[in-house]
Amino acid sequence: MSKAPGFFSRIKALSPEGKRLFATALAERMLPNFQLFCAALDNNDHAQLQSSLDLLWESCFSRRLKLSYELQLEKLEAITPEPDDHDMYGVYPAMDAVVAVSTIFIAMQQKIEDDLINVSKLSSSTVTNYIEVVEEPELDGKALDDFIFAHEMMQQEKAIQQQLLEWVESEPGIDDIKEMRRDIRQAAISNIGISLG
Repeated sequence: MSKAPGFFSRIKALSPEGKRLFATALAERMLPNFQLFCAALDNNDHAQLQSSLDLLWESCFSRRLKLSYELQLEKLEAITPEPDDHDMYGVYPAMDAVVAVSTIFIAMQQKIEDDLINVSKLSSSTVTNYIEVVEEPELDGKALDDFIFAHEMMQQEKAIQQQLLEWVESEPGIDDIKEMRRDIRQAAISNIGISLG
């Protein structure tokens, strides 16, 4: 009996465009984490991250789009928060959001498409860290791993990533991609439940 391919094997099997689309959708879900952090600091850096994400989505619509990877990465580096400079937990999911977008640009620039899989792992890692901070489980090793995996928020993260992967595997057209972007933005709920609505 043949075994169904694992989650990361399925991501690896996507086309380069499919991997980029999957990673971009995940990064879009992380955006509210950065937006809330910027609101707390009363700065406008979130506009740059939104602009960079817009370019990534546009690259999924149009193969003719020319991107200046160096310029985008410079702009993203300038807004990446440094945890040592902030005495609040929110700096970590905010940093992860910027790193996710930067990872996609670097993968496109260097044509290392497998690096796009790291966005999936990064999003799950953000959720893992959030659960550990909020729940403060007095566990370690396998017991901690089991606790985190069974947590409602991680189950939701896995389910959404699964849904997004199935959607990308269906090879959506331009209108479908635009609709998905609109749906994620209108939901405005991040991978750790942050909502700006």
